[in-house]
Amino acid sequence: MTQQQQLAHAVGSDERIPRSAYVLTGCVGVIGANSLVLGPIAPAVSQSFGADVATVMMATAAFGLGAALGSLFLAPRIDRFGAHRMLRLAMALMPLALAISALAPIVAVLVLAQFAAGVASGVALPAIYASAADMAPPGRESKTIGVVLGGWMMSMVVGVSLSAIVADLTHWRVVYGLVALMAMLALALLALVKGRRAPAADAAVTPFTALRMAGIKPLLFACGAFMMAFYGLYAYLGDYFHSGLGQPVSANGLITLVYSVGFGGAILMGGMVNRVGVRRMLPMALFLVAGVYFLLAALGTGLAAVLCLLVALGFGNYFGINLLIVRLTAIDPAKRGTIMGLHSTVTNLAVFAGTSSFGQVYEAGGFSMTAYAATALTLAAALVVTASG
Repeated sequence: MTQQQQLAHAVGSDERIPRSAYVLTGCVGVIGANSLVLGPIAPAVSQSFGADVATVMMATAAFGLGAALGSLFLAPRIDRFGAHRMLRLAMALMPLALAISALAPIVAVLVLAQFAAGVASGVALPAIYASAADMAPPGRESKTIGVVLGGWMMSMVVGVSLSAIVADLTHWRVVYGLVALMAMLALALLALVKGRRAPAADAAVTPFTALRMAGIKPLLFACGAFMMAFYGLYAYLGDYFHSGLGQPVSANGLITLVYSVGFGGAILMGGMVNRVGVRRMLPMALFLVAGVYFLLAALGTGLAAVLCLLVALGFGNYFGINLLIVRLTAIDPAKRGTIMGLHSTVTNLAVFAGTSSFGQVYEAGGFSMTAYAATALTLAAALVVTASG
């Protein structure tokens, strides 16, 4: 590092996180809440429509499909029109899609509304991450993106923990109505934020052209393996708590709680990235998560051990997600929208692949085999990142 870079780093480390970053946190919270609320309230929704839960959950699948398509084909527009402008357009669609979800007369309308919400999310999330990287003070990219990622923790607590309670006390439609109001508030706050103009791309870049950028393929592979491992295991934790550990269904709320404790604790310790360095810290985080999965396989028969390890998982996942985004957005600042679109596409595909393939592993080998599979995937991600430098 040159003397000028050291000086810039030192000056940047004293700069505060921009207040507009917290508006982005709220946008992530809205998107995350919508993506999570249907699971807990699905029985109430199915009873209301006279349909089975599997049919109702097609709305979640539609959301994921819409997000994948939006991030792949629309996110590149971020580089042409600006992250802030595209974020406002995407977030303008969210209240409408959520209001239609709340008022849906039949399941098909709910599915279509969630598909639209997914398309909006597929554009909004890459725009949010690109905006966070643009506004970050020099040397504080990880801390700024970490603040924005705090929206996922908020959505887990609100979306999972409170949605079922609200549905029980009122009606499931009220849940979507409240999230729609949150989306309107986020949109109003975005109108008060002046977007920073990032370096403009000199030419339109397709996602497939972006794959030829130096260093992007190893990071996207690591992202896919890392997220596939997490979502694959997390999808069956609730069933394992109930059928494997003999806990009541209500105890599944502990999963979200303890994971959020670890994730939130890592946010508070985000400053350690500046001391260790992004390139050294990312492999360390991935190896840590791989170790947690291995211990879950070995010690997963005890409730206390599983809860403690879920805290560690939240801690490690924060740094893994954060630093993968930091590394990807640093590849080419003028093409951050396209790169983050690829990131979101890979993440959505990993959710689908992890949930579907791990189901067979879980049925065949139980929770321990599922944890070993997550260990192998995360270890592969760590090794690829280490090898790529």
